[in-house]
Amino acid sequence: MKWMIFGSKTCRQALLFCCLTVSACAYGQQKTSSLPPGLDAYVEKVLKTFHVPGLSIAVVKDGQTLLAKGYGVRKMGRDLKVDEHTLFPIASNTKAFTATALGILAERGKLQWNDKVIDHLPWFRLSDPYATREITIKDLLVHNSGLAPYAGDLLQFPVTTFTRREIVERIRHLPLVNSFRSAYAYDNVLYLAAGELIQAVSGMEWEEFIRKEILEPANMKETLHRFSLFEKQPNIAYSHIPDSKGNISVLETFFEEGMSDKSSPAGGIVSTAADMAKWMQIQLDSGRTLFRPSTAALLWHGVNPMPELNVPAWIAPSRSSLNAYALGFRVYMNRGTKVVTHGGKLDGFVSCVMMFPEINLGITILTNQESGNAYNAIIQHIADYYLKTGPFDWIAGFRKQEDAKFARFSQLEQQALGKRDSNSRPALPLEKYCGTYRDPWYGDIDITMENGALYMQFSRTPLFHGKVEHWQYETFIVRWDHREIRGDAFITFSLTPEGKIDAAKMKAVSPLTDVSLDFHDLDLKPVKRN
Repeated sequence: MKWMIFGSKTCRQALLFCCLTVSACAYGQQKTSSLPPGLDAYVEKVLKTFHVPGLSIAVVKDGQTLLAKGYGVRKMGRDLKVDEHTLFPIASNTKAFTATALGILAERGKLQWNDKVIDHLPWFRLSDPYATREITIKDLLVHNSGLAPYAGDLLQFPVTTFTRREIVERIRHLPLVNSFRSAYAYDNVLYLAAGELIQAVSGMEWEEFIRKEILEPANMKETLHRFSLFEKQPNIAYSHIPDSKGNISVLETFFEEGMSDKSSPAGGIVSTAADMAKWMQIQLDSGRTLFRPSTAALLWHGVNPMPELNVPAWIAPSRSSLNAYALGFRVYMNRGTKVVTHGGKLDGFVSCVMMFPEINLGITILTNQESGNAYNAIIQHIADYYLKTGPFDWIAGFRKQEDAKFARFSQLEQQALGKRDSNSRPALPLEKYCGTYRDPWYGDIDITMENGALYMQFSRTPLFHGKVEHWQYETFIVRWDHREIRGDAFITFSLTPEGKIDAAKMKAVSPLTDVSLDFHDLDLKPVKRN
């Protein structure tokens, strides 16, 4: 059978299509008893308990799709049912596609995993010369570069005017907060570098390579390789966000923020339960119909150790060990079984792909609300059935986890806003704070006076325009006009002995602020005074 594995691309595509077709036929004949009893009622209870408007689920077992189904509604307040063909952003679950694309190129001899990045991208630089010289293609995927967590995301989110290459070029200005290869710190920006590398060695931009070499041969016809296509589709899920108390509302301005493809290699794919079932079948088949088993083994091999999280008693069976980041996947042991997984988050959406290779099981949950506890309650319940473990009340456990999360958020918000000297005044007249401030990696930020009040505008992020209000001493709060950004930020000025502004630092006000809004990484210096 080696010709099927290593033979022509046409043969592999034909075999893959046949395998997926057989699985689809088997799905139609599969008895519901092969799924956990009462699963539909269980999922409906999760929707209600965690206030999730809608979600879709894919379950594959032993090469067959046992379930590809939608639950709930695509948009709260509308009778738009979720089905197995409803499109959801899978966000960072895209990283496995980028890693798989590199694996395919390695099989074809276009690159080797341990190639130095600068051998393929001569312009690539990190702030440290040693790390620049030594970082390999594999390093781009495993979050060990030394960059701070989520460093550089402000160059991408909300939509900026930077190109993908410009974003990657600017990371040379970001300091390394850890020694190279010494620690785990999640990033998105180096997956953009991986996307640029795929284009350099294949001659196709990332989006086209994914479409031609993965989505088409996998018969994933519903999946979008460009995030910018999402808004135009007829069957889409809508974004829903919680406030600090857990109240849910539709993010009506989700599409107003702009649909950019620049971040696609890190998180731009949009897919359905029906298509994610096919993706999991390919992965669980160890790639025999799309890539070699040796590539699958490499993708699932832990490279960078991850810290183990403390798990409270109310969700104790979910405790993991031997946590590590592999190539586009996270791997760990749970209840004696290897788990290959990843999650994804985008404003108003969270998702998870979780596979158990030893029992040939894969589960994907796509949701239109930001409750990871909701999808965990479903995934763990399904996994229990196939792992043959005892019953556990996951809904109660993860509901307690959800309540604890929002209680913590409320406490942190009160701490952030509660300590204030309301009698303090800024040291300078307001107009003295006006001018252009520059950060080495982001660029320029302008503070101007409009109708007697200060306003801030990020030069490369159109949505970042907002009023600058005095908070206390030399600290102000920037309240963005676009309120659904959920990212108001403190800005604190430091003065020279002569009473002139020397620098400014920013940080998010609320713990609910998305981690990708890394205001704290900005090091602003005045370059032009009004």
